[in-house]
Amino acid sequence: FVSSLSVSVSGCTWGEGLVNGDCSLSLTLGSSSPQGGLVRVNCSLIGCSAVLLAPPWNTWIRVTVDSYHSNRTTAFSISVNYTVGCKPQSVGMSGDDYINRLHGNSSTTTSPGNDSVVAEAGRHNNVSSECVWSVPVLREELDVLSVRFSPINGPNVTVTHTHPTLLTYPLNTQSTGGTLNLEITLNTVRNSSVMACLSSWAPVLALNYSHPCHTAVGLSVNVSVPGTVIRLPFPQAATWYLTLQLFCNSSDCGNVTVTPQLHVSACIEDCGTYGECRLLRSFSYLYAACVCKAGWSGWGCTDDITAQSYGRQLTAVLLLTLSNLLFIPPIVIAVRRCYITEASVYLFTMFFSTFYHACDQPGLTVMCIMDYDTLQYCDFLGSVCSIWVTVLCMARVRDTFKHMLFMLGTLLIAMSMQLDRRGLWNMLGPILCAVLAMVTSWVYRGLKRKQCYPPSWRRWVLFLLPGLASALVGVCVYVFAETEDNYLYTHSLWHVLVASSVVFLLPPRETDSMNTWSPGVCGYTLCHSTKEELYAVT
Repeated sequence: FVSSLSVSVSGCTWGEGLVNGDCSLSLTLGSSSPQGGLVRVNCSLIGCSAVLLAPPWNTWIRVTVDSYHSNRTTAFSISVNYTVGCKPQSVGMSGDDYINRLHGNSSTTTSPGNDSVVAEAGRHNNVSSECVWSVPVLREELDVLSVRFSPINGPNVTVTHTHPTLLTYPLNTQSTGGTLNLEITLNTVRNSSVMACLSSWAPVLALNYSHPCHTAVGLSVNVSVPGTVIRLPFPQAATWYLTLQLFCNSSDCGNVTVTPQLHVSACIEDCGTYGECRLLRSFSYLYAACVCKAGWSGWGCTDDITAQSYGRQLTAVLLLTLSNLLFIPPIVIAVRRCYITEASVYLFTMFFSTFYHACDQPGLTVMCIMDYDTLQYCDFLGSVCSIWVTVLCMARVRDTFKHMLFMLGTLLIAMSMQLDRRGLWNMLGPILCAVLAMVTSWVYRGLKRKQCYPPSWRRWVLFLLPGLASALVGVCVYVFAETEDNYLYTHSLWHVLVASSVVFLLPPRETDSMNTWSPGVCGYTLCHSTKEELYAVT
């Protein structure tokens, strides 16, 4: 309960033990970190002293004495003095009294707990103006980075002008990765104001109306502004103190009630409409941060300087969703050529890509038919599987072997997507394997037929080369040109190029002479009436 700490250095001697007027020492009081309130004094005379106001409670204070001369030995004396304003007295229910009330024993007026409360309140009426009135506070952990504090006697706290009211909020390390929110509401219509100081490590024991919080965060509520809110990101792991005191013009101010609400949340109001609150981990430290979208920025995604307009958001969602309709021509062509499995994969990709991009957009232009993570997984899985089945279809392997590769590749792709959805090799790996299988099949067919495969030059010029060019440009746009700023244009172009390449690359149905049905010759067969003579052999 120290209000000030003074450290003095005196009796500086050096050399032959003679007292010299030049002490040549530097006295540093407090920690080197910002919360320590660092105080440094140069001792140019025989002695000096440093005073630290409102030193931290229940912690060590570092005192450092340095010499300006490296080759000189200096002897000195050091002393420490501290001032205690008063010990805060708790008012309201004590811990045992609170438990008794929970068990229904609060009606017993002669219980020791109630007697202590009355006696303590009586002592509070006689305390001097230097002392403070401490209110017990309950701590409740609701979730990860979600802690709520509430006064033990209810949400309202009585504040007077004769002495401050003190509330204590212990904050551990696990709660420092969020945001400390303090909201104070004044419950009166009289012309008065309540000053508040929120500080860590040590409270403000004396409030001044002109400079109420020179070492803490200050707030003020009055009739004109009955409520105020302050938010501190990533608060220190320490005991936080809230000091409240009433100020008014008249001498008879009386008492007023305020409602202090202090809690720790992961993000500010869940990052609003244009942001997403995410829990992040750095080694063993867990913290939360907002990821803003649609050009919004700021700590809580409330800065709209570079925000996108509603028209731009609508344009983005229409481009990214309607560009998937270009998968309809590949689906129709695949069905007409009896590639039912391939058509099913294209339909799956078109459906989930459309609704994934409709759910992925921030702001007001959002429509999610199911969980966002599920839509994203199905979109990535369908995109890679579409490339896989298309290249294998171009290889023209036997149906049994082809469908086996379809299933095996889909299972491996699903596993890799679960490990890392945005990994580059999740797309390049299946593409390279499928291209290797296609080239092997084409080389085998060419050697067997002793000619280039496919044999038709029209197939190469009109279909294969345009399809390969479209696919190559699409992959280059997706890998190298796509950024966060041009995402809606480059990704929509990626949809168009990939769907167009499937139209060119999907091979025609291969005719099989062994399975071709040939009609029989229709006609009559003349039957001749013949008679055979049988001979008996004996």
